[in-house]
Amino acid sequence: MLLATSKEMQVIDQSAAKDFAIPSLILMENAGRGATDLILRNYKERLARGVVILVGPGSNGGDGLVIARSLFQQGVKTEIFAFCREFKGDSGVNYQIVKAFGIPIKWCLDEGDLPDLKDAAEDAGVIVDALFGTGLNRPLSDVFEVAVELVNASEAPVVSVDMPSGLSSDTGRPIGPVIMADMTVTMALPKLGQVIYPGVDYVGGLEVIDIGIPKAAVRKAGIKTLLLDREFVAETLRSRPPEGHKGTFGHVLVIAGSRGKSGAACLSALGALRAGAGLVTVACPVVIQPIVAQGLKEAMTEGLEEGDDGSVSANALARLESLLAGKKAAVIGPGLGLGDDVRQFMREIIRTAPVPMVVDADALTAVGADHEILMNARGPRVITPHPGEAARLLGCTSADVQRDRVAAVKMLSERSRAIAVLKGARTIISAPDGRLAVNPTGNPGMAAGGMGDILGGIIGAFLAQGYSPWDAALLGVFLHGQAADRVAEKKGPFGYLASEVAEELPGVFREYINGRIHHC
Repeated sequence: MLLATSKEMQVIDQSAAKDFAIPSLILMENAGRGATDLILRNYKERLARGVVILVGPGSNGGDGLVIARSLFQQGVKTEIFAFCREFKGDSGVNYQIVKAFGIPIKWCLDEGDLPDLKDAAEDAGVIVDALFGTGLNRPLSDVFEVAVELVNASEAPVVSVDMPSGLSSDTGRPIGPVIMADMTVTMALPKLGQVIYPGVDYVGGLEVIDIGIPKAAVRKAGIKTLLLDREFVAETLRSRPPEGHKGTFGHVLVIAGSRGKSGAACLSALGALRAGAGLVTVACPVVIQPIVAQGLKEAMTEGLEEGDDGSVSANALARLESLLAGKKAAVIGPGLGLGDDVRQFMREIIRTAPVPMVVDADALTAVGADHEILMNARGPRVITPHPGEAARLLGCTSADVQRDRVAAVKMLSERSRAIAVLKGARTIISAPDGRLAVNPTGNPGMAAGGMGDILGGIIGAFLAQGYSPWDAALLGVFLHGQAADRVAEKKGPFGYLASEVAEELPGVFREYINGRIHHC
């Protein structure tokens, strides 16, 4: 599903009017009526106490006026609080209609006009926030700020039209005071700021309504941002040919582990196997090779020369280069360690390996701010940092990364020329060409050791099966999160294990492939 920015929505609206001769008044009518249907469907009993509608000076306020008239016609007691001196354009047309219907309107031009709103909000069954939409770019102040406080203090459910007033539709961050909505009804397409944090917390339940904008108008906007969904997975995930064999589905080399961290190597290999790789070989220090072999019987192992600290020695470079022959993809980093020798080893392999590679964990720390290693790599790279690793790559703090995750992940992919996967709540994936994707799957129970190792293996498996680095990253992130959601449903919200998430993957795949299974 596409995600739009405020500028992209402007292009779409303009194209609908200019290229398809659709009057904006019709789009406003469709928006208001669609929102009304959702309000009636979700809050029918609450509406017996009446509705209070706050309308602003722009088209968002015009949508609110259509909602007011539509609910009034359904017999709902309706009160409008207008935060402007006059309505213009399409909003002006709808104001005249509302006026002719005799719907009560109270004008809120300064704080002295707000006592009535306070009383109405306390008594209302539902409050509709139609103050400001996607175009807001400055903090709400004065009478608007007080109105937001009154609405948020009310016990009535709040429905925001297009965006909760005060929230940036592009960043998901508050622009000063913000309405806390229980439901947001957005027009035509979801907005980026609605599906990333902290915007998710303000939006409440998100509903997208079709207001009649042609698909060609949407295409004209050239949107490059996706909200990953089941439809994307169903279209992208391939079924297996009946004549396929283990060589058909790729051989992944997992370069991982050190003394005391054999589990990271096992989990990464497990992720690759459960995601359908035909073969998996773990290259690890000789000291842990027996442990890895015992821990995961379906994977092969190769021992690498180690240093005194039990991690891979730089002397193992030649051996590792020979192991890469015939492999379709590689994963490097989980549990490898951070000593000088192994850092040198990782940096050289990242730069010279000719196969598609997932660069994760300790390998990201080894790269640090030296982006030329990734930019000059011989093969495609997918980097999978958590916020702390992203901060080291960007030379900033984790707080800086979390403050604007979209900007951070875009910078990561631009500087590294790699597909960047910024992990966390609502993981964001970015490509150097400007493509962006937000993942809605996953849950807080995934905040546990080993989850990232599993994800790296999953993405590596998709690379080995011939998926593009972009599709491999998107499929890996979405399905990994979906598997974790299924485990959480069965076992509880937290306390489950990374290996249990991997075990759930085949069942998740079945949801998409079951109707396309070829029987020999």
